[in-house]
Amino acid sequence: MPQISNKTFKFTESVIRRMTRIADEHGAINLSQGFPDFDPPKELMQALKKAAQEGPHQYEITFGSKTFREALAIKQGNAIDRDIDPETEIVITCGATEAMICAMMSVLNPGDKVGIFSPYYENYHADAIITGAEAVFIPLVPPEYNVDWQALEKAFADGIKALVVCNPSNPCGKVFTKEELIKIGKLAKEHDAWVITDEVYEHIVYEPSVHTYMSSLPGMWENTLSVSSLSKTYSITGWRLGYLIGPEEAVDAARKVHDFLTVGAAAPLQEAALTGLLFNKSYYKQLQQLYTEKREIFLSGLSNIGIKHTVPQGSYFVLADISQYLDLPRFKGFDDVAFCEWMTREIGVAAVPGSSFFPDNSGDCLMRLHFARGEESLKEAISRLERLADL
Repeated sequence: MPQISNKTFKFTESVIRRMTRIADEHGAINLSQGFPDFDPPKELMQALKKAAQEGPHQYEITFGSKTFREALAIKQGNAIDRDIDPETEIVITCGATEAMICAMMSVLNPGDKVGIFSPYYENYHADAIITGAEAVFIPLVPPEYNVDWQALEKAFADGIKALVVCNPSNPCGKVFTKEELIKIGKLAKEHDAWVITDEVYEHIVYEPSVHTYMSSLPGMWENTLSVSSLSKTYSITGWRLGYLIGPEEAVDAARKVHDFLTVGAAAPLQEAALTGLLFNKSYYKQLQQLYTEKREIFLSGLSNIGIKHTVPQGSYFVLADISQYLDLPRFKGFDDVAFCEWMTREIGVAAVPGSSFFPDNSGDCLMRLHFARGEESLKEAISRLERLADL
């Protein structure tokens, strides 16, 4: 067989998606891959039914339907207090996953350096490798996951051309403060670098934390590519609708990359999802309240069991400490991967091994869980996890 690309040896398949398959195999409650087990808003379901019957069913404009881009420009423009041009400053993608690789491939050349905060969503490192860039990891220091400013300043001084900021952060749930983002933006401006933001959890933020858009800060529009999606906000992860917003020249480059990666996002789903973009502010307040309640149920359950965990400021992810279990004789020789696979089989709850989110062994005693589940599912998951207390 002819040789395959060397790049493919530098990263594995998604551990998150693999844990979903293991969960399905063993009938476990899937707290690994972050998608809800409840329906989208009724308005979107009705719009989807209408689009299925009436269309459109053929190709849309490659960078997104006109009505979808116009509605998105109004929604996000209001959020950052800026007029966004839907004709030149937006590209609709197949999920934020595609938007992120488009962003990297649009501003990075092979051999360039890209900064990634650690812990990080696993796709970022693979995206850097595919792009041909060198990943430079900057620690977020636990337990609060504060920015290591010395490491960040060194990364910029050493020549990173872009910095990926996941805000709120997957997997640690950190919400970057406005002051932190201003400081990050100042460094990016000083070093003529891009900031690529992943803001898919922008509407899942818990009081008193507040989400600040990097692109809304003075002078940062010209240095920012904003990546997000509709997946988590409207509970439609399977619709795969994402977007990239930024200055015209960078978006023009991203549109070309997007065109030759996927041509375009699904036309009928854009038509149906348009309904969500027109929701008023009350929807997002209700979403925040919904996840605040889920967070309380899940975190109190973990605490009652005696599992040490983070308290996310945003997103629906929790990092849980499993060191107390790995130290038990019965788990001698286990790492976090083996433990999560065991827990899926024997306890019936699937999690993601913490090592998936770190470039070193920092996460080897952690697992990531999520609480984007209905109340009954969450309570059943806690009931099953209580068996860990008997080990």
